[in-house]
Amino acid sequence: MKYAKMPFGMWMLFAGSFQKQLTAVLGYDADTAKAITKKAKPQYRQIICRLPEFEKADRFKMNLVNCAMIGAFILSMPQRPEVDRLTDYYARSMMTKPMQWFCRKSGKSKFTAKDIAAMKATATLKAADRNPYSWNMEFYEYPDGSGYEGRFTKCGICVLMKELGLYDLTPALCHLDYTMSEAGGVTNFVRQYTLASGGPYCDCRYKKKIN
Repeated sequence: MKYAKMPFGMWMLFAGSFQKQLTAVLGYDADTAKAITKKAKPQYRQIICRLPEFEKADRFKMNLVNCAMIGAFILSMPQRPEVDRLTDYYARSMMTKPMQWFCRKSGKSKFTAKDIAAMKATATLKAADRNPYSWNMEFYEYPDGSGYEGRFTKCGICVLMKELGLYDLTPALCHLDYTMSEAGGVTNFVRQYTLASGGPYCDCRYKKKIN
């Protein structure tokens, strides 16, 4: 994958937040946080450059780029964080004001005909059959119109985190789905299983909030 465009842009957008939360959440002093960030940047670029390009229709490229970033920061930390603390760190690092705005904007189109058509197209694409760093998903609409489920049978984050030697920390990344759903303001997100926790699949269930 080329470092230009999205990966470079994501670093510019989020690196400052990742550095700030090293102090706010993980307790590193400012100088150490700065040093971690400086070390993480070439590590991130190296991870990105060895990944394959994603298909144009694949909607999950950003998910893997985010995984590369948090992976680079973890590998640059002097001490490996516990899952609970990493969960908090990752959520706070990602949920900047622009990201919160993006979630709210995305929430406005949730459950629309366009959103459902995009989910169906993603399920049909089965991108992970050709790119192991992508996702395969099955899509189920609830008959009562209350929402839908995306059931993921392959996960690019799991593949990359395993390669980076960080697979045990993957649940910290999975939890961001809850945080983003809450920020969107229109869904109740529920999940029983994740591949990262040994489940048969990741059942991402989005139910309409009732006002």
